[in-house]
Amino acid sequence: MFIFTRLIRITLMIGLLSACTLGENYVRPKLNTPLSFKEQQDWTGADPKDELPRSNWWEIFKDTELNGLVSQIEVSNQNIIAVEAQYRQARAVTNEAEAAYYPTVTAGVTTTRSLPASNTSNTLNYTPNYNTAYRASVSASWVPDIWGSIKRSVEAGNNGILASAGDIGAAKLSAQAQLAQDYFSLRFADAREELLNRTVLAYEKTLQITKNQYSEGIAQRSDILLAESKLKSTKALAVDVGVQRAQYEHAIAILIGKAPSEFSIKPLSETSVLTVPKIPLGIPSQLLERRPDIAAAERRVAQANANIGVAEAAFYPSLSLSSTLGSQSTNLSKWLTYPSRFWSLGPVALTQPIFNGGLLKAQKAQAIGVYDEKVAVYRQTILTAFQEVEDNLAALRILEQENQLDNEATAAAEKSLEITTNQYKVGTVNYLSVVVAQANALSNEITALSIQNSRLTAAVVLITSLGGGWDYTEQNYTNTKN
Repeated sequence: MFIFTRLIRITLMIGLLSACTLGENYVRPKLNTPLSFKEQQDWTGADPKDELPRSNWWEIFKDTELNGLVSQIEVSNQNIIAVEAQYRQARAVTNEAEAAYYPTVTAGVTTTRSLPASNTSNTLNYTPNYNTAYRASVSASWVPDIWGSIKRSVEAGNNGILASAGDIGAAKLSAQAQLAQDYFSLRFADAREELLNRTVLAYEKTLQITKNQYSEGIAQRSDILLAESKLKSTKALAVDVGVQRAQYEHAIAILIGKAPSEFSIKPLSETSVLTVPKIPLGIPSQLLERRPDIAAAERRVAQANANIGVAEAAFYPSLSLSSTLGSQSTNLSKWLTYPSRFWSLGPVALTQPIFNGGLLKAQKAQAIGVYDEKVAVYRQTILTAFQEVEDNLAALRILEQENQLDNEATAAAEKSLEITTNQYKVGTVNYLSVVVAQANALSNEITALSIQNSRLTAAVVLITSLGGGWDYTEQNYTNTKN
């Protein structure tokens, strides 16, 4: 055991010398964040701030079918499965880096049989005298982390794990948001189809009135043709909505990992009015913790910073230790006995790079360049996040105003249609006035549906721009322990 005792002593001595870690310790890049959003002064958010669910953010819309669909994304969406596989790869890379902390130990058993040249003979009855050697050994080699290269590699790997965890959060959030938008668009396709079907019934009544007017000599044949044209074109619009609805349904199927032929959503018999929920806003600096893409970008900055330390450590000497302990004998019965033992300590090698054509300088310059790139990406990700929040705050504010005005316009158009239809029945206006009033009323109602859909879409994008229900501390550090 002498060899291992010596090796332990050397290891402890080197451990005391291995306190130096090259490279700068990571500091988050500075970025001036505003105290509040520009649009925040006109924003009426949720109060209290915990109204938005921490994880299932889509539940704020209070739609049970939407809840059921979104819950299927994590286990079925292939994009998320791919990102989770990348996360496992990052964990494996970190485990690979950590393995360099420990010695490499190998064991082997060999048997060698040879015939010495002095024992060869041309005699016909000669019996050769073979030599047989038995050998068993255990070898250990170790490269101590004197300059912190392994430590920085593990640090880079751990940050890579956290970045991959952020990628998973971003992929899930993106898929959830896309499904919610597609679902709302599908429901508004149902609402539009229902509106057009109601309009078709109204136009059929108007056509019958026109035919009655024509039989009494009040209306003209051209009025009947115009009424029939208006009726059929509206029916065509109702049929055309089916194309859009089918496409949204197919998109939802793909998001939950199903073939479109295996998935369907029943149309609502009576389309309910979906309302835009109040959304807690918070302050801009919270985006740095709440958005998974920002967290992932920031962890990649830390990863790049650690890799600079790895590149710097390559400039300094490298120490390697090795030793072997075993037993060897030409007699099988004495093979594993004490006198047959052997051991060796070494070689102990200290190597220092002297000339490599500028390779190490180039590798360090590359690592610094990657770091600068990741810092720029991180800052740009934050700026883009601020823009997305501001865009959708403005969209919700303006669309709410537009919705109020359109509701007033729709009410006026419906009243105008009612009056014009009554006037047409008594023959005081021609049918063209009815057509104009009908077109105006239908256009306003379709616009109202479109605005409401846009408001819900803006609400979804705003929630996801704020990070949804993703939490940096919970998601990232919990995932690394799984």
